[in-house]
Amino acid sequence: MPRTQLHFGRLFLMIGIVVASIFFWETTALLPFKLLAVMGHETGHAVASLIAGGSVEKVTLRADQSGACLSSIPDGFFAKTLVYSAGYVGSAIISVLLLALTFRFNARRLMLGLACVWLSVMALFYARDVFTLGFCLGFATLFGVGARLLPAGIVGGLNLFLATFTALYAAMDLKDDLWNGAVRSRSDAQLLADLTVVPAFVWAIGWSLLSLVILALGAWFAVNARAEAPQKLSVPETVTA
Repeated sequence: MPRTQLHFGRLFLMIGIVVASIFFWETTALLPFKLLAVMGHETGHAVASLIAGGSVEKVTLRADQSGACLSSIPDGFFAKTLVYSAGYVGSAIISVLLLALTFRFNARRLMLGLACVWLSVMALFYARDVFTLGFCLGFATLFGVGARLLPAGIVGGLNLFLATFTALYAAMDLKDDLWNGAVRSRSDAQLLADLTVVPAFVWAIGWSLLSLVILALGAWFAVNARAEAPQKLSVPETVTA
């Protein structure tokens, strides 16, 4: 089993990204990355709809950081629970995949390339408005060019930022569902509350705990690098007569 060692540089960088993002949270500069996190949330709903045996008609993204996934799903408790829950948990899973595959398996360019493919698919198959189409194709182009041309170190740093920021956005989103009653009444948590006897804030707490566990796993993968195996010294043989 490969040994690991704590990578302090990545740990401090992740902490720095969280602190800086919170400090500049309301600035326009972070809006594109917030919209990217929203697209990840809606993609979670779309993928869950397909897994449940349904279909996806369209995915919509708006500049006010709202989004929607219009889909048809089977009329059953488990199918609806899966689809309604997939947004928040899906964002956490996306973050973990970015962190784990980038730093644990050294798939930096592959992950950025997959992000390009993901947004291209969402644009071409599910975007039905100009804003969503332009946003997805624009970011897909940037990711594709970045995966091709950027140095490996910068690609890894970009992946770390995207994963950490997406995780932070998911946490902030869950915070609104927990503590903002006006938002909670229009959230996925409320949809599940309408489906069951469990209050919306309980669903939000459950999602928060599950997401935190998933994110903690991803962070562990990111900051624990594979330890380099000690190199064996080659001692030249001596030939005796």
